[in-house]
Amino acid sequence: QVQLVESGGGLVQAGGSLRLSCLASGNIFSINSMSWYRQAPGKQRELVAFISNGGITNYGDSVKGRFTISRDNAKNTAYLQMNNLRPEDTAVYYCNAALRTSSWPDREYTYWGQGTQVTVSS
Repeated sequence: QVQLVESGGGLVQAGGSLRLSCLASGNIFSINSMSWYRQAPGKQRELVAFISNGGITNYGDSVKGRFTISRDNAKNTAYLQMNNLRPEDTAVYYCNAALRTSSWPDREYTYWGQGTQVTVSS
């Protein structure tokens, strides 16, 4: 069984910073990519940032230059450093991982975390 647990969300004023963490644990053989998504009330879930197992990154247009995704492969953890936060960044942030389990190392599965709330006040 695999779990993704996010942490680091909270309430911050506009212009402030937060750092989210996502720890993957359980029956993991290898992790391919890790991503952060977010979903605001009444809106569709959108990609915020992506990082491959080789460190290639990609960002949503609205966060480029403000957010940075990174990962520590030894710790099975991804991070999202969010700077210069805006009220429109308010959302539930979800971690996503594409990985292979020790039980089925020849198959890739996608897992989601439970989400962490980020609220940015103006």
